[in-house]
Amino acid sequence: MAITKVSNIRLAGIVGAVPEPVRTVQDCTEYFDEKEVLKISQSTGVKRWHVAPSHVCVSDLCHTATERLLAELDWSRDSIDLLIFISQGPDYILPATGCILQSRLGLSKQCAAFDINLGCSGYVYGLWLIAHMLSSGKLNRALLLVGDTASKTVSHLDRSAALLFGDAGAATAIERCEEERSMTFVFGTDGTGAKNLIIPAGGFRYRRNKSSGIPKERENGNIRSDEQLFMDGAEIFAFTLREVSPMLKTVLKEAVWSADDVDAFVFHQANKFIIEYLAKRMKLPIEKVPMSLENYGNTSSASIPLTMVHTLSDKLRNESLKIVMAGFGVGYSWGACTLSCGPMVMPEIIILPENKKETDMKGQ
Repeated sequence: MAITKVSNIRLAGIVGAVPEPVRTVQDCTEYFDEKEVLKISQSTGVKRWHVAPSHVCVSDLCHTATERLLAELDWSRDSIDLLIFISQGPDYILPATGCILQSRLGLSKQCAAFDINLGCSGYVYGLWLIAHMLSSGKLNRALLLVGDTASKTVSHLDRSAALLFGDAGAATAIERCEEERSMTFVFGTDGTGAKNLIIPAGGFRYRRNKSSGIPKERENGNIRSDEQLFMDGAEIFAFTLREVSPMLKTVLKEAVWSADDVDAFVFHQANKFIIEYLAKRMKLPIEKVPMSLENYGNTSSASIPLTMVHTLSDKLRNESLKIVMAGFGVGYSWGACTLSCGPMVMPEIIILPENKKETDMKGQ
């Protein structure tokens, strides 16, 4: 595993944003048997999730979250040295969405901005990159913008994914500080698992064509096109069992922390069964393992910050907590981090009105 450490970096604030429309598991009984739907919901822990209208991209959710974050922190836009946008749902194939967000947010032309194509592990990777870039001593403040609108890529007739994924974006403000704050990171990658969580068509390996967007019946009667997400749940679970527990043990060991030292283990919100299994395997009190799945579903790279806002905001606004973050999934890619964070800015999750058009957002 790749292991690194960095000091004197703090999280100054986190804001999450979701689109207004809400879908519930009950809505899915239109397509699937009610008993089957309830069984899936009990396993995943998902009861409702937010779905972005066709005109809303994840960049719009991140933009809204960032505007609120900068206002709460009273940070000058010229003081932002770096912006990293992490998503698997960019506005365009090119240019980078990070460049577009730099302009929409009115940041300085001296601000570095770029994209990273990562999903479930993306938030931890983003923190790692920003922490090390700020620790160089030449940069002071950065924005980490993450999220996805998975609803745009999931078939509503595919029971393996239709009742799981929600749409969300999150913005995190990070800055260099004089406090002796230490962060420890552990990472791993296994690209042999790429085929088990994938959208086959739409890139340059498999270009869109006349047939790639046509839904077809697949395994277990699921229906989707090659332009929609495929997930082999059994293989994803096997990967989680194989890699995540050792990663958590390693990051705790490298940080010289015990599980008892940790106030909260914030895991990527893959599904309830996986999270509870990890807690049991690591012998963690379930009250130390917060979840946001019930209300938001699996929100990809936004799931860790969204869960922090949803479950820990009352404490993090006023005190410091020792936190272990762990992201794992698509790629396969995984990463964990130990850090102390708080007090920090953490407003309630923003709900973006459904009737807010893209043209309106450009002027925010």
